Amino acid sequence: MAYTFDFASVLEYSDALLAGTVKTLALTAVGTVFGLGIGILGAVSRAWKLSPFDRIFAVYVELIRNTPFLVQLFFIFFGLPALGLQLNEWQAAILAMVINLGAYSTEIIRSGIEATPRGQIEAAESLAMTRSQVFRHVVLPPALLKVWPSICSQVVIVMLGSSVCSQIAAEELTFAANFIQSRNFRAFETYFVVTAMYFLLAIAVRQAMVQAGQRLIARRKK
Repeated sequence: MAYTFDFASVLEYSDALLAGTVKTLALTAVGTVFGLGIGILGAVSRAWKLSPFDRIFAVYVELIRNTPFLVQLFFIFFGLPALGLQLNEWQAAILAMVINLGAYSTEIIRSGIEATPRGQIEAAESLAMTRSQVFRHVVLPPALLKVWPSICSQVVIVMLGSSVCSQIAAEELTFAANFIQSRNFRAFETYFVVTAMYFLLAIAVRQAMVQAGQRLIARRKK
């Protein structure tokens, strides 16, 4: 039997697709800001051996990098309420993405910090700069510049991984796809469109991150 394609039945739900896209991007944006913040703190703690935080971040990184994101999400959404911490689906999704990106970005940024030539740090210290000033002006900008492509890739991975948040009823793009497919029974067309949307989102997010790096990091380094 020949299959008749019907993409119009998917486009009828364009409002749901747009809403899901916006929420996916919102999850990604919040997860990126706070995840990179944790990554910077973790990278500094580990690279400069700031006890006891270096050991705490070491355990945190190994725990997150060696467990599935879906399990982490379920633990936060279903497990934490047993300890009295109630989170709605959006709070749980954001927390899971922040924690996940924070662990991976810790190691990425740490590699950039450790690649900073010791001579640059000693030169800054000879100018009576405090350790905080050395970090903010001499260490962090070039370190981020070195690893920014890897950070961009990791942010895209986390954005694509946000699709599993539909499992806890977070109404992002995959949730919208599941909703549409349950209404029009057009699985091929629905998931084909959503696959294309994720592909375009990945390209757009990567380009936005590259532009942000050029504006915020490269300019500051100059």
